[in-house]
Amino acid sequence: MKKSVKSAKRAAARRKEKKGAPRPAAKGAEKLEGDRLRMVFTPEQIRRRVAELARQMNQEFKGRTIHAIGVLENCFIFMSDLVRQLKVPVICHFLKVEMTDGMAGNVAVRQIVFTPRIDVAGKDVLLIDGILQSGVTLDHLQRLMMGQGARSIHTAMLIQKVEDLKVDVATDYVGFKTKEPFIVGYGLGDGDRYRNLPFLARRS
Repeated sequence: MKKSVKSAKRAAARRKEKKGAPRPAAKGAEKLEGDRLRMVFTPEQIRRRVAELARQMNQEFKGRTIHAIGVLENCFIFMSDLVRQLKVPVICHFLKVEMTDGMAGNVAVRQIVFTPRIDVAGKDVLLIDGILQSGVTLDHLQRLMMGQGARSIHTAMLIQKVEDLKVDVATDYVGFKTKEPFIVGYGLGDGDRYRNLPFLARRS
């Protein structure tokens, strides 16, 4: 009997200790303090939101083949998680955006070049990017591909910076809208840093 009472007390103590133990921080959270990052969207929030977007796309693109075109480099994690949840046929392409500044007489000119060239004629295109800021690049891409004869063009953005838009550009699927000035993680980088973080954070 004494043995049973002692065993019960030890088990109760273990349960109490377990209940009061602090929960482990999110994976990668140990990097927050040293780099002055503040988590804005958790891995779980991102996972749920990407799943919601995929469900919407599976309904809208039912019976069609999606030509998913990712704009490098910010798109790569968002795109990989998104397309793996699509139930319709998907063909993946990638674009690199290059901007060059020059002069035409006395006028400053900015040229936007996309490489490589992708044949979109007669195809259902899904443009995927990690972040929408001014909207200039996305607007240029949409106009270019419509001119090349794409059957339809939809857009999927992980992050939309609501106060930075300079062009009235249509967006079909948006993961999160934010007013945060600088977001990193989940494919978005400061230069090439922080892209591997499993969450989205504000750089302070």
